[in-house]
Amino acid sequence: MMKITYQLPDIKEVAKTIISQAGNKVLLFYGEMGAGKTTLIKEIAKQLLVEDVTSSPTFSIINEYRTHSGESLYHFDFYRINDENEVYQFGAEEYLDSGNWCFVEWPEKVENLLPLDAHAIRISINHDGTRSLEMK
Repeated sequence: MMKITYQLPDIKEVAKTIISQAGNKVLLFYGEMGAGKTTLIKEIAKQLLVEDVTSSPTFSIINEYRTHSGESLYHFDFYRINDENEVYQFGAEEYLDSGNWCFVEWPEKVENLLPLDAHAIRISINHDGTRSLEMK
């Protein structure tokens, strides 16, 4: 398990650390609304040399980006999912099993679909405004 406390100016180094520590490319981001999940995902994508503008796929559920080398990266936001069957319908398992980077926000909405070897990243806001991150 990895634990980090950080502020926004540290996010580039946090992203690099996550990339270097990830043995699996499926990263599950847990945290309350406003904890900084999307901000961290944007920085990880930037460090992976994504050329596209990244944004939260809240309404589209999934966004696909391309890295400089042409690799696909998938960013899921399951906040608006009410039933796991919705996710089955668009083939989320194929994305998650693709071997490409997959960043999943609100994974607790689709627990039964997630790979067992995915990394769970929990972000919480501290009283002083810093963020605490645990990666398992």
